[in-house]
Amino acid sequence: MSGGKSSRRRAREFAIQGLYQWQVGGQDAAAIQVQAEGVAGFDKVDGELYATLLAEARQNAEALKLDLAPYIDRAWDEVSPIERCILLLGACELRLHPETPYRVIINEAIELAKTYGGTDGHKFVNGVLDKLAAVLRPSEIQKR
Repeated sequence: MSGGKSSRRRAREFAIQGLYQWQVGGQDAAAIQVQAEGVAGFDKVDGELYATLLAEARQNAEALKLDLAPYIDRAWDEVSPIERCILLLGACELRLHPETPYRVIINEAIELAKTYGGTDGHKFVNGVLDKLAAVLRPSEIQKR
């Protein structure tokens, strides 16, 4: 992870990596934490945000998938694993973190998808989270 990234961006990067380890590798929270702490740059992470987002996304994954499902045009298992992780993280922030503006959440998700996802993954992530934001944050969106 290169310099110039905010501690919050780094926290989100590590959170999606942790979600990936959980979803794809079946690792538990302790193993994910040990792995993250061993990676260069972890000392520059907003540790509280990282721990909160990772725990909340894991604990609420089934409900978040239900939130996302109406806006995804295929079965959840057909979405690439990294994009699933980014969508879970974005949905988690949209639902549980009203202190973070929805535009920031969506922009961060798009940037993560550009970095880690497939060629047009960022467009898919943007479309899904934009529709979810309209449902979860209607009063914030009307203020645009």
